[in-house]
Amino acid sequence: MSENRSAAQPFNTSNAINPLAAKADTTVAYTDGACKGNPGAGGWGAHLIFSDGRTQDFYGGDKETTNNRMELMGAIQALTHSSHEQKLEIWTDSSYVKKGITEWIEGWKKRGWKTASKKPVANQDLWQRLDELCQKRDVDWHWVKGHAGHAGNEKADELANLGVTSRSEDLITDVQDSTKKKEPIMADKKPSSSDDWLNFDPLGFDMMDDELDAELLENQSYNDSVINTHAFAEENISPYNATNSMSAIEMPDAQTPLIDTSINNHASNMVTNVEADTPKFDGDTSRANPYFKPLLPKPINCHQSDRQLIMDTETTGLDPQKGDRVIEVGIVEMIGRKFTGEKLHVYINPQRGMDEEVIRIHGISEAFLTDKPTFDQVAQSLYDFMDGAEIIAHNASFDMNFLNMEFAKVGMHDFAERVKVTDSLVMAKQQYPGQKNTLDALVRRLDVGKQDRTFHGALLDSEILAEVYLAMTGGQVTLGIEDDAQADGGHTAHASFANLAALLLESSTDEGANQSWYASLAEDYPELKAKM
Repeated sequence: MSENRSAAQPFNTSNAINPLAAKADTTVAYTDGACKGNPGAGGWGAHLIFSDGRTQDFYGGDKETTNNRMELMGAIQALTHSSHEQKLEIWTDSSYVKKGITEWIEGWKKRGWKTASKKPVANQDLWQRLDELCQKRDVDWHWVKGHAGHAGNEKADELANLGVTSRSEDLITDVQDSTKKKEPIMADKKPSSSDDWLNFDPLGFDMMDDELDAELLENQSYNDSVINTHAFAEENISPYNATNSMSAIEMPDAQTPLIDTSINNHASNMVTNVEADTPKFDGDTSRANPYFKPLLPKPINCHQSDRQLIMDTETTGLDPQKGDRVIEVGIVEMIGRKFTGEKLHVYINPQRGMDEEVIRIHGISEAFLTDKPTFDQVAQSLYDFMDGAEIIAHNASFDMNFLNMEFAKVGMHDFAERVKVTDSLVMAKQQYPGQKNTLDALVRRLDVGKQDRTFHGALLDSEILAEVYLAMTGGQVTLGIEDDAQADGGHTAHASFANLAALLLESSTDEGANQSWYASLAEDYPELKAKM
């Protein structure tokens, strides 16, 4: 536990001006969770404001957990350490927590802690603990947009980040009194950055209102798996340098994330072998970080006629003709509208600088890219993987202009002729004329791709775009029963619906039975007999 001390903070009595102000007969709590890897090292935080103006901070964590468990732990700590005599106001940026406790939990309990799709509720132990703490309590639950500059949420986020890096035990500060200067036991904290592309392109996932969203929210794996990376960049802290001892609150096995972030089995030989105990890539691109391993799979499906690659890129700027370069490529593969599990993901050293405005959008720093391969080193792998496929991208001309430029620099001038390009933005404008058709607007409109994002990321955007594309072009993935697969003896394992119908019509047994039935009726109905 840190011995660093900080003075109590004064509070404004006007709630309209200061969201951190005290409220009469009410304890206000801001809670948050964070995780590096999902599952990975995680932390939770809770900032409590008592009715008399005092405050109290709590934070802690676990070395192997998930973001959703940490979000739940933040709320649990707020309930545990607040007075039962007063009303409690909890503010969380987790739709999973708010929706779960206010809308879904009663259904879960009625079904014996099963979701609407009859699956066991994830994190059941923490939900039961949270439910028990809420009994006979006057609790108001509120959702607040994360990483958007809200003072209470920023405070909770800061504490959750401290929980990730400490992971030694529950770290609880002494109560801060605005009239009595007490000495809290707490680590020095630097304010985390609120520069976030969501500030000017809000996603607004608080609009999700279907109970089935629980299964998506229970498995969120990006904004719910990447903590505010700026906090680590500013403090120059690596989560791998933190203590490895467990939190005093033990956590069960973490839940498997929705998006598979494992290293592809077909990764290129350019990825060097590492020791088994080498730390995993934690998703932090705001600093030098050597643990990322490119996914450069071999094109094992390149001859499939219905092969589609959903692609996105990140760049140093907007204009390839002015020297801007590609710094990230993310691709998700589908065949026959089915995900194959093959993904390509690589960061690229552009060998040039970037403006701060661009870095604020994608969150990829120059320091992070310093040790990454240059385009010429990955060009052949990219070319081979994309060759002959249909490329689907949102505002595809942007991505293709950059890739054509990059491939031309290494002598691969025919790239554009080797692929077919489909622009999902053009499709969206045709389907929804006069409406906003950004990827985020389509996510809301089509109710898909609900991985909330702190930064744009090429692979994440590709995964979200894949869901959007499927929804815009029919939604359902082709059923396996439509496939003709040869089984032993030359028969098909799955015949088409048309062939099955033909077999029914050609059944001599059925035809004979039908004629016999008509004949039996004809004895009693002369008119029918005449027609036969």
